This record gives sequence, C-alpha cells and structure tokens, in this order.
Amino acid sequence: MLNKRISLIALGMLSATSAMANDQAESKGFVEDSSLKVLLRNAYINRDYKDGNKDKAEWGQAAIGTFSSGFTQGTIGVGVDAFGLYALRLDGGKGRSGAGGIDFFKQGDSGNAADDLSKGGAAVKFRLSNTVLTYGDQMPALPVLNYDNSRLLPESYTGTLITSREIKGLELNAGRFTAESRKSAEGRDSGGLKSINVLGGSYQFTEHFKGALYASDVEDVLKKQYINANYVLPIDKDQSLTFDFNGYRTKLDDSYVRESGATGDDNKIWSLAATFATGPHSFTVAHQRSTGDSNLGYAYGGYQKGQGRVGDGGNTIYLANSYWSDFNAEDERSWQLGYGLDFGAFGVPGLSYNFAYVRGDNITTSTSEGGTEREIFNQFKYVVQSGPAKDLSVKLRSSILRVSQKSSEYNVSGNEVRVFVDYPINIF
Repeated sequence: MLNKRISLIALGMLSATSAMANDQAESKGFVEDSSLKVLLRNAYINRDYKDGNKDKAEWGQAAIGTFSSGFTQGTIGVGVDAFGLYALRLDGGKGRSGAGGIDFFKQGDSGNAADDLSKGGAAVKFRLSNTVLTYGDQMPALPVLNYDNSRLLPESYTGTLITSREIKGLELNAGRFTAESRKSAEGRDSGGLKSINVLGGSYQFTEHFKGALYASDVEDVLKKQYINANYVLPIDKDQSLTFDFNGYRTKLDDSYVRESGATGDDNKIWSLAATFATGPHSFTVAHQRSTGDSNLGYAYGGYQKGQGRVGDGGNTIYLANSYWSDFNAEDERSWQLGYGLDFGAFGVPGLSYNFAYVRGDNITTSTSEGGTEREIFNQFKYVVQSGPAKDLSVKLRSSILRVSQKSSEYNVSGNEVRVFVDYPINIF
C-alpha cells in the first residue's frame, strides 16, 4: 500500500506547477556546479562499563571523499554523486572491539576487528524544475531514515529517493531503499536490509513555525510514523524561546515480534523541549515519554544482518533526550536540564560548550517495573576560524551513565569518552 502511495506522490511531485524559481533552468552545467570534498576524521570512543562488563574502546583514522556534480543543462538535468571511504584501525583489537554502540570495525569470525576497510558508492540524479530523483548509493537524512555519521565512517543506503521543493517552504520526500551498508564493514548490503519505504514532508508555515510528517515501512520489521512541530518565539534582539515537539508511533510486524522475542508490538514516544537563548547562553528543559506494550521500547537503527535490528539508520531518533542513552525503554519517562555556551562572546570564536542532565524513571522490563537511569553529558567543541586549518574541528565529549538494577535488562552503567577531530578539505 505504501508503495502505491509513494508512486502516486512521486508523479504529483514531478508534475507540480512551480511556485518558485526553477533551479534546473538556472543550472550552470555538469562540471561548472560540481564539487569534490574530503573529510579527514580521527575518532576515538572509550566505554568504561560497570557491573562487571568488559570495557570497550576503538580508535581509527578515516578519509571520507564525496563528489557531487552539477546538472546538465536542459529541461531535465542529469548528474552524478559519488563517495569513497577508507578507515584504518589504530586501536581496538580483540577484546576491546565489538561494542554495538561503537562499531568502528566489525569483528570477524575469529573475534578480531578488521585492520582497515574501504568502500565506495555512486548514484545518478535527475532534476526537473525543483524536483530531484536520485537512484543509487545515498546517505538519506530523514526523520524515519537517517544514516549514522556519528562514528568513524558513515552508513549508506542503496535505492531511490525523490525530493521536491516546488512550493516555497514545502519539501516532499518519497523513496524506497533495498540495501544498507554497515558503517563498520565493506559491501553494499553488509547491513542486510530487505527494504524500507519512506514518505513525508516538512512545511515552513511562517517565519517562526515549521512542521513535519513522515512515515516508513521496513519490510517484515515495522511501520513507523513521525510528527514534528517547531516554534521560535522572538523576545528581543538576542533573545528567543524555542519549543520543539517530536513524536514517533511504531507498530512491529507480527513476524518480527516472534523473532525478536518482544512482549508486544506497539510503542509511542514523544519529547517536548523548550530552549531559552539569551546572548551566548542557552537553557533547555525537556520531557520525554515512552508508552506501549513492546519491551523493545522505541526500536530504531542497527542492522538486520547479524543483529536482528531494525535497519532504518542509526540517527533515526529525533528526540530531545538522546545522548549516550536514548531514554527510550518501555514506559520510560525522562526529564532534561541543559545548558549551552558560545565562547565567541568572550573573545574565543569557534569554541562552544554543552551540558545536559537527564533522568529517566518508570522503566519496565520483562522482570521488573520502576527502573531508573540518569546521565550527565558534557561536550566541548572548537572550530578553527582561519588559517591553513580553517574549519578543522575538535570535539571532546563525555557521559556518565548510571542504571538501576531494575533496569539492567534494558541498559548498562558506564563512563564514556569520545574525541573526534574532523578536518574538511574542499578540493574544488
């Protein structure tokens, strides 16, 4: 059914009457609008687990090259996107690799992590007016299918995606993907995805109010819907109050319930965050709540091959209280207090700091009720503003996560440190 809807909406997108300037009519050409970029990334994650669990850590150096051509001139423009990825393991061999939450280098049958990995992909794209159809290897960033780029190498998907911006303020998306490339392994379908259909869009109703609706259907796994409403209330020249609501409804397929051992098939989760910004400071209060009968809570991400997970992208969680823990257990309620500081106002442009304290309770597992967890999150980030290393960023992040005994089936206590150094280079 969702396949038919995608086909109908795709036709509507391609035949829509333009209410904006025609991007294709302004095309400069395949070569003239092309770009080649390389991101050098050095990444390290260390997890000091508690309660007798073995510590895990991985460290690697990556080079992520992306090429994006312009479109040929004419009524229908044609172009190409491509990427090449390479990663070298610097640490995290047998005994320290293998944490699902780190996953820089997939372990082989021997238990050893790969020494390095490389892969690439390409897609062809067609543009008519302000509508683009892309077929091939892509990195989609939608609320119901968002590739993970928060580790050493990014995930990617193979399929078709249509993105239409024919009406000012309105973006529509429809797509179908039939393969997932795991971020820690070579091969186009190392994630083992059967298929996922996605459909939805976002609309900028006013200068200060934006909303979005999306849906997805992961074959033999689940169906998911997403809603967002974001409102920015200007108060003064350098003051504002932002309200951001996000919600997911997930229905697991019967076959997946049986295979995963889930206790139920339904989950609803939502978060509401209010952020007051004044000058260089920002203060956030957020509440998040999970309900439903599934002991999996809000299910997302991971890989169908080898993990038996969902396969809809490691960043498919547009919720306020997602840090190391996602606070997404069955029946869980969580509250957040957050703070952000931009040091540019104090003579250090490019330096920022973020803090969050999140506490969750009412967690239900198969053996207990009323479990709790809490996390203290800290992050410093510095972006070089000028000179030969302009745009190089250094991110230092730490989390302290403590989980009660009643919640041990859902999560595990630990201390985490992440150090990421990203150096983007624009070749042309």
